[in-house]
Amino acid sequence: MDTHALRADMVLGIPLFDEAHEALAEQINLLLNGQDAEFDAHLAGLVECLEDDFRVEEELMDAIDYPATRSHREQHARVLATLHGLAPGDIEGGRKVAALILPWFQMHLATADTALAIALQMAGRAHSEQAAQPAMAAKPGASDTHEAVPAARLTPRRRPIPHLS
Repeated sequence: MDTHALRADMVLGIPLFDEAHEALAEQINLLLNGQDAEFDAHLAGLVECLEDDFRVEEELMDAIDYPATRSHREQHARVLATLHGLAPGDIEGGRKVAALILPWFQMHLATADTALAIALQMAGRAHSEQAAQPAMAAKPGASDTHEAVPAARLTPRRRPIPHLS
C-alpha cells in the first residue's frame, strides 16, 4: 500500500474520517521509511495520531449510541496495546508491527469505519428531521455530537468511482 496518501477506495467521503485517516497513513509511512534515529519520535507520532483518531470515533459512537461500539473499541484497544508494548529503540520490531498495521487499517476502514460512517450519516439525517419537528424527543446526547462536530465534517462528499477514474 502506498502510504503517502489514501487510495481512492479507502476514502469514506466523510471529511472528519478521511482527514484523520490521511494523517494516519502519513504517520505509518514515516515509521516505515523514516531514518532510524527518528524512529522513536515517529512511533510516538503514530500512537498520538491513533489515540486522537480513536478518541474522536469513540466519542461519536457514544453520542449516537452506536450498537457496535464495544467491538469497534476492542479493535482500537488491541492496536494501541500492541504499539504501547513495543520496547523503546526496537526499530526492527516496530517496523514489523507498522507493516502489520497496514492490512489491519485497510480492513478496519472497509468494515468498522465504513459502518460507523453510515451510522453517523443516518444519525445526522435523524437529527435534521428532529430539528424540523421540535415535538419529537431528541435522543440524549445526540445533539451534542452535531453541535461539537460541524455537519459539513460528517457530510459525505462525492467520491470518484475507482473503475471510472
